[in-house]
Parts: sequence; C-alpha cells; structure tokens
Amino acid sequence: MKKRGFTLIELLVVIAVIGIIAIIVLASLGSARKKARDAVRLTDMRTIQTALELYFETFGQYPIYDNTGCAGWDTGNQLYPLLQDKLTQIDSHPLPVDPTGKVACSGYYYYRYPAGQMSCPANKGAFYVLGIKDMESSGNPHPSNPGFKCGIRNWQNEMEYFEWVTGKFSADH
Repeated sequence: MKKRGFTLIELLVVIAVIGIIAIIVLASLGSARKKARDAVRLTDMRTIQTALELYFETFGQYPIYDNTGCAGWDTGNQLYPLLQDKLTQIDSHPLPVDPTGKVACSGYYYYRYPAGQMSCPANKGAFYVLGIKDMESSGNPHPSNPGFKCGIRNWQNEMEYFEWVTGKFSADH
C-alpha cells in the first residue's frame, strides 16, 4: 500500500495561489482606504465652508488669511493658526485635520481675496477660495469638484492643480 500525501510541488502551488489572493485583497483594502480618506476630505470641506459662513454671518466678512502658509495660502494638515483662531471665535470646535496628517503645502488650502482682485467684479465683494490638494483616489479634478474661476484666474489650475476647489463672493449672501 502506498501512502497518499501532497507533493512538494502541490504545496508550493497552493502557497503561491494563497499569496496571490492575499496580495489582491490587500491592494483592494488600500484602495478602499484612499477612497475613505478622500470622502473625509470632502466632508471636511463642507464643515469648513459652514464655519466660513458662520464667520461671515457674525463679522460681515470672510476671515483674512494670515499669509503664513504656502505661497501666502493658509495650508497644511490643519488650516494655519490665524484662520483657526478666527473661526473658533464663533465655534469652539477645531477645524478638521487632513486624514493623512501631512504638513505644510499639502492638504487643505484657504485664501481670501479683496474685492476686485484677479479681474473679478468688484461689485461682488471680497471672496474666498478653498481647495484640496493631494487627494488620493481621484483623477484631476475630483468628480465632485465644483470648481471656481473668475476674471483672469481659474483656481482649478492653481498650486499644481487642486483636485477639488470652490469659492464664494461676499455679495452672494
């Protein structure tokens, strides 16, 4: 009588198949994590927009940038201190933090322009631009990108391209 068992080649084939399946599953999980972080970023933008609107309703203008960020923009994994301080005057909750925890010149961007800048109509008042750079799961631009352009400038093409950008004029209240 012969003993039955697995040959070395059969065992190696099974181990290789299990390894390939594991790699596919891990790659899928990585993609899902990136999409989840981008969903958080988009939710954070709505939260920041709400805070900006509350600030406008309280003080009659959008917060002025503090010029400490990248190329004058308030940026980073958390919008820089002056904007944070101004927005917490009306709401004690801190602004959302970019989910990857990156530092300056990535993540979220904010800038407030005076009326008439960039050839935008002065009668529309001052305006802000809010954007996300370094999204992980989208092409450029993100499919839900509202975009923002005015006069001579299209902010979609700013800062090595925002994946998502919006803006609002003071007169649009």
